[in-house]
Amino acid sequence: MPTKSIDGFEVEFTGEKLEGTAQWGAYVSIFAPSANPMHMNNVCPKRRVSADLTFLDQHVAEAEAERAASIILDELRK
Repeated sequence: MPTKSIDGFEVEFTGEKLEGTAQWGAYVSIFAPSANPMHMNNVCPKRRVSADLTFLDQHVAEAEAERAASIILDELRK
């Protein structure tokens, strides 16, 4: 699962095959630092983003998940 650290947030984004189809979905989860250095707070539990879209391969789904993660991060920063 690809992970990026962006402005202190740890962002996990992935493309996962949708059950019963040859299509892929885009998924994101976001974690923020906590007072305990051995723990991160899950501020955005893993969820399917762009739920109305399906993708033909994992790489395209991951790119969409990364794009959606940047929008979610913008909202969290407000």
